[in-house]
Amino acid sequence: MSRNNSNLTRRDFLKRVAVFTAAPMVVPAAVLGRDGKAPASDRIIFGGIGIGGRGTHDLRCMLPEKDVQFVAICDSRKDRREAVKKMVDAHYGNQDCAMHKDIREFLAVRTDIDAVLITTGDRWHALASIFAMRAGKDVYSEKPSAMTIAEGQAVVETARRYRRIYQTGAQRLSEANFIFANELVRTGRLGKVDTVRAHLAPWDAAEMRHDWLPAEPLPPKDEVDWDAWLGPCPWRPYNSAYIKGQWRGHYDFHTSCIGEWGAHTFAQCQAAIGCSDTSPVEYNYVNNESGDGMVTRFANGIKMIFQREGWRGTCGVRFEGTEGWVSVADAYEKPDVEPASLLSEFDKIVNAYKARTGRPTSREGGLSAMGHMRDLLDCVKSRRQAVANPVVMHRSMSTVHAANICMWLKRDMRYDPVKEEFVNDPEANRLRSRAMREPWII
Repeated sequence: MSRNNSNLTRRDFLKRVAVFTAAPMVVPAAVLGRDGKAPASDRIIFGGIGIGGRGTHDLRCMLPEKDVQFVAICDSRKDRREAVKKMVDAHYGNQDCAMHKDIREFLAVRTDIDAVLITTGDRWHALASIFAMRAGKDVYSEKPSAMTIAEGQAVVETARRYRRIYQTGAQRLSEANFIFANELVRTGRLGKVDTVRAHLAPWDAAEMRHDWLPAEPLPPKDEVDWDAWLGPCPWRPYNSAYIKGQWRGHYDFHTSCIGEWGAHTFAQCQAAIGCSDTSPVEYNYVNNESGDGMVTRFANGIKMIFQREGWRGTCGVRFEGTEGWVSVADAYEKPDVEPASLLSEFDKIVNAYKARTGRPTSREGGLSAMGHMRDLLDCVKSRRQAVANPVVMHRSMSTVHAANICMWLKRDMRYDPVKEEFVNDPEANRLRSRAMREPWII
């Protein structure tokens, strides 16, 4: 429009600009970081995949963090979608949590999401993590985080290729009692450690079921998308017991009693002795159902022995050295240690770990995964590797899988952790991977 045809003079225009620029701009307090919240630019936008019982615990650890905004849940089960939405909406006092049924659609359309919380059953942990990292998301994945050695390798490679931050849910690596035990080993206070002991779950067996439960009528797909629930596993008839947790103990879905707690305790032992980037080279078969008493040996000569009894509470570890020992599990107020005088250094040792590593620990009296979740959040921002990063996960889960294969084939095994294969054992090497059902493939 020419100046001659315009009804707005230059003087009028400048007056209007002055009025506009003088008016206050209203910005929500949350955007500026008031009301105890981080500013929007500093928040990590989260979504969830397959959040059930354990996942609800993790979500409770996440939601109070001021720099987290949880915006969406993806689950093949309608009841779980609705339960998570209700929990999240109640926390934020709104109705904003979105629900998605299909993981592919969820990851494709939610480009606003920075990171995901994955707490599906074992069968989906690795594949969901890989899908998410390919979509540019960082990951917190519950354990056991890989069904096979090959899946663990794929998680490591995907995180490396896409430069993603990944934390597996071995939260005891961020708990003060367990950190104290690890640091006693690392700092030489126990002398030369030659034996560590790892707690196995006192239920189920190493040999799992290869049959399946009887067929029941399929529910409507909106209630349970059975194909998506199965994911990469072989097709099996629907049975409601599976989705209520009775998938455990089945070869298709589980990593056995060894994987159930070994995903925690092996990671803990391997971290303590400086073997988080490797796995044992020897596995000695034991003639029982669970693997209780199996002796494994690392290349440095340290033995890790599997043990079902001997602790108070769950997921115990014990480290034995020439000058003392330490034992701890979830029910210990403080670790048992010999010499007992070492316990007087508890705060000093834990604080020194925090100063050396810059990592948080779970708060006293708080939920068990709070420090572990905080470590992930800090690493998402800094882009440094999390304490339970993909290599830590993969190497401890490789120990799980090698021990299972030893029990299944009922013979001693030698494993090369550099080549990631069994030595002169083609039958064992074939069990390092499983077929995956399309389209749910790596």
